[in-house]
Amino acid sequence: MMLNLFRKFKKGFLKTQKGLWSSLAGLFAKKLITAEDWEQFEATLYGADFGPETVEKILQKMREISKDDREKTGAQVLRQVLSELLSGAEGQLESTNDLQVILMLGVNGAGKTTTVAKLAYQLQNNGEKVLLGSCDTFRAAADQQLKTWADRLKLDCVGSHQGADAAAVAFDACQAGMHRNCHWLLLDTAGRLHNKAGLLEELKKMLRVMKKCNEHFPQHRWLIVDGSLGTNSITQAKLFHEAVGLTGMIITKLDGTSKGGALVGIYDALKIPIYYIGLGENPEDLRPFSIKAYIDAIIGEDTEGDK
Repeated sequence: MMLNLFRKFKKGFLKTQKGLWSSLAGLFAKKLITAEDWEQFEATLYGADFGPETVEKILQKMREISKDDREKTGAQVLRQVLSELLSGAEGQLESTNDLQVILMLGVNGAGKTTTVAKLAYQLQNNGEKVLLGSCDTFRAAADQQLKTWADRLKLDCVGSHQGADAAAVAFDACQAGMHRNCHWLLLDTAGRLHNKAGLLEELKKMLRVMKKCNEHFPQHRWLIVDGSLGTNSITQAKLFHEAVGLTGMIITKLDGTSKGGALVGIYDALKIPIYYIGLGENPEDLRPFSIKAYIDAIIGEDTEGDK
């Protein structure tokens, strides 16, 4: 399983890995690393979209380590630094006897509806009973899109219609999930711009209404982030976090990206666990996030033995 996971990560982050590896090899091959060498490596980090604040942290930590231990290769040093920056990033999804509700949030185009379906596929394959809820009442085709996925996966879906009260749909879905003894309720929501106060207020209303079913609902509030946008996603994520208190993230559209460093920048800025990442179009391409598999993919497989 771990080998297959690494292969999928490696394929997805190949462009990022090529840029970092060539730069690292040249940087630490020298006995004396000049200011110009560090500047070139800094440019490589920016090119991989780690983000300004995270790049500064990486460079500072790498300089400190390289001074203390000149025997380490550039790959070993960067591996150590990224492991420290990503500490705590792996989200662990655990089943309970009670219904677990996951509210999926994000802007238009991030891939919320397809991600809901992919996650349902993953949970269903693990023997879990899953219910879908269509709370996107703004987009005309949203309800049908989710129902099509539900039919394909042979899952029930609590539907809505354009213009319906999204909070009411969420309430009905929560009631249905409890009555049907489901393990998971996945709620798709409308794509909303993070700077639209009215739409964020509707999210807050949904949270209030769901708590009338159970004070703990929804236990999970996940932001779906388009990884191809890089660190531009940080601002939107911060505002969503302020509005609803995010508990997790799924980063999508990372297959073939040259901006693989954005994942580190996003986590470094928010410290919100990453549960899954999207590395392709198929349902099985939604993969649990693994720090080791990610670092192996963007730097190269760990052959030096530094865990």
